[in-house]
Amino acid sequence: MSNTIPTKTVERLFPFVLKSRSLIIGQDTLLRSKGKLHFVLITTDIAENSRADILANFTHYPVVQHFTSADLENFFNVRGAKAVGFAKSGLAQSIYAELKPYRINAPAHPSKPAPQPAVETPAAETPPA
Repeated sequence: MSNTIPTKTVERLFPFVLKSRSLIIGQDTLLRSKGKLHFVLITTDIAENSRADILANFTHYPVVQHFTSADLENFFNVRGAKAVGFAKSGLAQSIYAELKPYRINAPAHPSKPAPQPAVETPAAETPPA
């Protein structure tokens, strides 16, 4: 008997992305589809200028950097893509939840800061009678 626990990888969800047609391919298409976009996935072998452009253009969206362009070709049958997006859906939320550790940009709207505790002022001492 083996004691290893099979680990689930995000790649298991990629065939469903193809079936649901929720993959948005290429920077130009991503720019035109901002209303539908949930998050952007860029490859690790993307050019530094392209990476900076994507980070600048998609500040309000999570940008995840993982996989290579060869991996994207294997997973999604897209040749030469360095940036893909996922349309808003429950499937995209699940994929993003698993890829969240690879996010490279900070949230555009950070959560509200915790309220500061009230500082108690010492009560004034009354002079002895």
